Amino acid sequence: MPEFARLLQGYERFRGDQYSRQRERFDRLAQQGQNPDIMVIACSDSRVDPAQIFDVDPGEIFVVRNVAALVPPFETTPGHHGVSAALEFAVHALKVKQIVVLGHGMCGGCKAALSQEMRGSAPGDGGFIADWISLLDEARDEVAGKYGTQGREAERAMEQAGVQVSLANLRTFPCVKIKEDRGDLKLRGAFFAISDGVLHLLDEDRGTFNPA
Repeated sequence: MPEFARLLQGYERFRGDQYSRQRERFDRLAQQGQNPDIMVIACSDSRVDPAQIFDVDPGEIFVVRNVAALVPPFETTPGHHGVSAALEFAVHALKVKQIVVLGHGMCGGCKAALSQEMRGSAPGDGGFIADWISLLDEARDEVAGKYGTQGREAERAMEQAGVQVSLANLRTFPCVKIKEDRGDLKLRGAFFAISDGVLHLLDEDRGTFNPA
């Protein structure tokens, strides 16, 4: 398939350029394992690659990506808790010092949460998405009450509210709360605007996002 052929061409460039230039780093990572001190929770959106945005080398950040960069609250019910498992590994095994929740502009997941367009869909036909973004229901009601459910102002408010929801949910995990209270772990909220390439950082005291 031509799509995969394009990936293989990229791999050839990687092997001939980046891998060769960073061979020592890759050898060290292979021998010693990974030791990143930052975890980034980002969206699956193909336009928002944390490694590219932050211009980091392999091994520098531990990344989890999902629809709308969401973190579910801590729970002990049976099931497959992918984000929770990655978080647990980052905090306990890797002992990361910071966790960054990276939201972004033009987020399809946040837009769907705002419009509630997936509600009532069957699993496999939008139902999984609807269930996942229901994590934003409370924030969605607040945003909709202030800005409505359409337009860039409402969408931007929803996108940034999603970051704050994930930060609040992170703090429901005992391992995160204990380490943050001790000063061993720092949580940060960030927002990348695709339209102009500007990164914004959350001031949690004021609840505002400001250009980095």
